[in-house]
Amino acid sequence: MSLDGQSVNVPHSTLEPSLLAAQLNGTKPTLNGHASESNESSSTSERLQVINDEKNFTTHLTAQIGRWGLRDAGFNYNIVAVFGSQSTGKSTLLNRLFGTTFDVMDETRRQQTTKGIWMCRGKDMGVMVMDVEGTDGRERGEDQDFERKSALFSLASSEVLLINLWEHQVGLYQGANMGLLKTVFEVNLGLFGKKAQDGSQGRTLLLFVIRDHIGVTPLENLQATLTADLKKIWDSLSKPQDLEDRQLSDYFDLAFTALPHKILATDKFEAEVQELRKRFVDKTRDDFVFKPAYHKRIPADGVAFYMENIWEQVQTNKDLDLPTQQELLAQFRCDEIASVALADFTVQSKSQRRPIEAGHVVEGLGDLMRNWRSHALSRYDRDASRYHQGVYQRKRADLLGVMDSTLSPLFLGQLKNMHKSCLSAFRKELLDGLRGDEYSFADVVGKARTKCETRFADGAKEVSLEDTDWTWQDEFESLREEIGNVADQCRKDETKKMVNLIERNFKKQISEPIDISLNKATPDMWDKVLSTFKETLEKAESTYLAKAKSFDCTDDENVTSLAALRKRAWLALRAKIDEQTADTAILGKLRTHFEERFRYDENAVPRVWRPDDDIDGAFKTAKEQTMDLIPRYAKITPVDPSLEFTLPSESSDPLNSTDEFDFPSTLVIFTETKSLDLTARFRKDADAYYVEAKRSTVSSIAQIPYWMYGVLVVLGWNEAMVVLFSPLYFTFTLMTLITSYFIVKLGLTGPLFQVSKKVLAEVQTQATNRMRDHFSQPVLAEPVRASTIRDFSEDSYQEKRSRSEPM
Repeated sequence: MSLDGQSVNVPHSTLEPSLLAAQLNGTKPTLNGHASESNESSSTSERLQVINDEKNFTTHLTAQIGRWGLRDAGFNYNIVAVFGSQSTGKSTLLNRLFGTTFDVMDETRRQQTTKGIWMCRGKDMGVMVMDVEGTDGRERGEDQDFERKSALFSLASSEVLLINLWEHQVGLYQGANMGLLKTVFEVNLGLFGKKAQDGSQGRTLLLFVIRDHIGVTPLENLQATLTADLKKIWDSLSKPQDLEDRQLSDYFDLAFTALPHKILATDKFEAEVQELRKRFVDKTRDDFVFKPAYHKRIPADGVAFYMENIWEQVQTNKDLDLPTQQELLAQFRCDEIASVALADFTVQSKSQRRPIEAGHVVEGLGDLMRNWRSHALSRYDRDASRYHQGVYQRKRADLLGVMDSTLSPLFLGQLKNMHKSCLSAFRKELLDGLRGDEYSFADVVGKARTKCETRFADGAKEVSLEDTDWTWQDEFESLREEIGNVADQCRKDETKKMVNLIERNFKKQISEPIDISLNKATPDMWDKVLSTFKETLEKAESTYLAKAKSFDCTDDENVTSLAALRKRAWLALRAKIDEQTADTAILGKLRTHFEERFRYDENAVPRVWRPDDDIDGAFKTAKEQTMDLIPRYAKITPVDPSLEFTLPSESSDPLNSTDEFDFPSTLVIFTETKSLDLTARFRKDADAYYVEAKRSTVSSIAQIPYWMYGVLVVLGWNEAMVVLFSPLYFTFTLMTLITSYFIVKLGLTGPLFQVSKKVLAEVQTQATNRMRDHFSQPVLAEPVRASTIRDFSEDSYQEKRSRSEPM
């Protein structure tokens, strides 16, 4: 029991009933049934020891919350706790800030005042305040178990955690409780990190209260130092795997304030405390501490159960247990020994990291990794085995885990590189095996697959280390899947090449028969075309099936490929038909057919039309017979129904994907509009032949009468006699005929004509130039004087006169 800040031991027999009731209820005892301070007269100022120094949680918290008047407060309450070293004035600070009645230390005797964790309601405030036992007390000595558990409990259950420390403790590791905070942060992250992350547990405000601040070091500098220390210890935490990227700011907000010396500057201390109290009371302030984000969202009537549950989790957590001195020494030395062994191991492993990252397969990598690991473990076992066995084995397992994690990327990289290398070798061997004409595709693929899989499995077994959970089966299955994909793709390519070759041969085989059938245009033209097509297609299908056996194709693949082959064969036929029925080609066929029937007789002898021939009848018959060919060419319709060929309209070509295929439309060669156009164009050509025939009969009628030749002989007889009996005319005529004969005989008609043409052109050019020079005006180079003109005129006159006189 404490009285006026001092510890008093009172026998149980001398305690008043009120004291016994206080002990049973877990509240702080009073002397003679009265509170030690005046403000304890009200039930709202009653204190309750939530957790005693034996680490037991009270069973009276729910009833005490009811006496405080907060049972029905719902969420309209707050929880604040204080944390810090012993004898730093934590209880005094809480009493000044919240009007609580926690015991304070007798300053004449430096000893522990608060044991366990006490709770009291703030005066005129809906705030439950927890006073936590101070850390680093001489009473507990090296037993820091309760310090860690109480610090973790207050951190997890409160909205605002006041961290009370002296100014001169800022920058110290143990003095500022940084070591304890590190452990608390680490365990808190493991226990409650996920809840805080998903929003089921609110954030926490860490309010640092720096005591005895004399002002030499600005608060900003102290704040920066504390923030840096907190971030440093947070970064050094051993975080759960799914929370490795979490930062301090994801769970905690930091705030800082400073208070002057309580004894040397009492008035200023009290004023600053009152100013700090406003941050807990005035909700309109920007720095109001009880923000909604910090509330744990637990109704007031469930706070007791919530805190008890937290304390049970804290109590059962083994990470808060402190090691013994022997274990500490073993931890320190084993860490040093493991670091030295790991350094050598790291240097050795780095030598093979670059080749692996470059994509090379390192031969004998498994033996190298075994040697590196066994050498490091031997060195560690030699130096660390004489220390605490539990720590030695644990650190050995940690060292082995670190080495395995270092070697694991090499193992995985080696698998990836072997995967690529084996797959590349498989492709090469497969392509090499398919270069010849005679080969079995299934045998080539099987041989290459077996060789590739065996090579990978041997390499994977060699690089796998014992006592590890490494597995290469997943990579092996991935390799087998890719090998199957490569083989399937290669088979598809080879099948496509085979089908293309068959298609080219098919086109060659049907080309000439189709041309002959379409040129004759007999009534059974399409029967011949389809008969030739079906016979050639059957040969092509037989060729495919014979070659497909070596490709180990399934029945479904054969069905698909044959369907594609039929479609492509039909399209090849249709392309050939389109070639023979193009506008120019079909009009030529129609003209030829018309000429054979109009310009030639039944014996294929050319006709010479005479006026008495029936040109109109022959023209009409030939025209009608020719125009009957257009409907015959317009659609593929065989006379024999058994020769009809069909394809499903939804058939597709997997080897050469195209748009949707409509087979019925491919049977139509000419649409009705196209047929009418061809008919009109053919009529124009036929009419031209008719007109030509008519003109030939007119020209035969308009020839010279025979009696006219007699008239010409009678009238030209004298002139002919003159030529024949005149030696000069006869010789000239004879020479002209002989010259003409030799010119024609020697083929000099063309050259003579060209020479004559050139001579006549030159004569014309010279004549033109002379005429131009003659009629052009002279250009005077200088003015002509009048006397010169007169002299010239006289000379001209005399010249003309002399010419006119007779000789």
